[in-house]
Amino acid sequence: MPKDKPIEGEKRVFMTGNEVVAWAALAADADIMFGYPITPQNEIMHYWTRLAPKFGRDFLQTEDELSAGFTTLGGVLAGRKAFTATAGPGNTLMQEPMSMAEAMRLPMVAIITQRGGPSTGTVIYSQQEVTMTTLGGNGEGMRIVYSTATHQELFDYTIKAFNAAWKYRFPTFVLGDGYQSKMRESLTIYDPAERGIAIVPPEPYFGKPGVPGVDRPPSQLRNTYNMEEELYEVVEHYLEDYAKVAPEVAEYHAHYVDDADLVVVAHGVVARAALMAVKELREDGYKVGYFRPVTLRPLPEKELREVAGRTKKFLVAESANGQLARLLKEGAYGCTTEMLPLFRPGMGITPEEVIAEAKKILG
Repeated sequence: MPKDKPIEGEKRVFMTGNEVVAWAALAADADIMFGYPITPQNEIMHYWTRLAPKFGRDFLQTEDELSAGFTTLGGVLAGRKAFTATAGPGNTLMQEPMSMAEAMRLPMVAIITQRGGPSTGTVIYSQQEVTMTTLGGNGEGMRIVYSTATHQELFDYTIKAFNAAWKYRFPTFVLGDGYQSKMRESLTIYDPAERGIAIVPPEPYFGKPGVPGVDRPPSQLRNTYNMEEELYEVVEHYLEDYAKVAPEVAEYHAHYVDDADLVVVAHGVVARAALMAVKELREDGYKVGYFRPVTLRPLPEKELREVAGRTKKFLVAESANGQLARLLKEGAYGCTTEMLPLFRPGMGITPEEVIAEAKKILG
């Protein structure tokens, strides 16, 4: 007999990031994972297939990532809390089902473990899937994207991703990376209910009780339209909904920004190095601040603009060639703050590198 709860109370553990995601998906009451192997996300599938049968959950390996994306949507339409995980070229292939999820307001959840590009690139690490994950597909980017920095956040935000997806009905992503996937780190896993976190339940899109149009509104799900005006009306309505939920969803971390002459901006695992660097620079008397968008989509624009209005310069540190910087420039449009680059596509960034660049800027 399957056990009722995968996690009782709280437990201190030492796991890889991929193992953390599998446990978090169980804690979020995920029903089924659809997936196809690709490094560095493979172990999410492996751990899920070991754990899922113990708790009455399911798994299906499809023939490719395109199929994995569409079967995830099928699971959602049937009222199953379905999810997938992928990386790099797999993320590229999944943009079509992800666009369909945006078009039909389907609560698809995908874990993205970024690897180096372009194309196959490397199987190791990068932050080069920011643009694709936030704005990919042939739509307007009505998505929720959480960028995690630690294993604790991988656990917390995987649970939050399922809740946000089913509450707001936009496709939702946890944007990790190859470093987080493979390294081990301590964290606390927990039963969400014991922390007062209510799990948003799924519901089927079809086969609901009652007569459509009499007892309930009819289900009419479309991702194709005959007339331009028809599509325009739908997209405008979705954009209004997205704008309403954006302030509720957007998250950020900021430290030492009130008097900073320079603010280091970073996301994901690079933000760890950035925060360590800023703390050391502060101890040495430099007026340096730290800003980290946790949600890359929607971006915390209000808070970003407030920080930009107080400081002279941003140092944008990322393991890509300005993919985060482009989001920041759009979000802070009209602000006069100078944005300076510390771009290392596909490479890790150390605290020492951030410190050296900040000292060079500040003199």
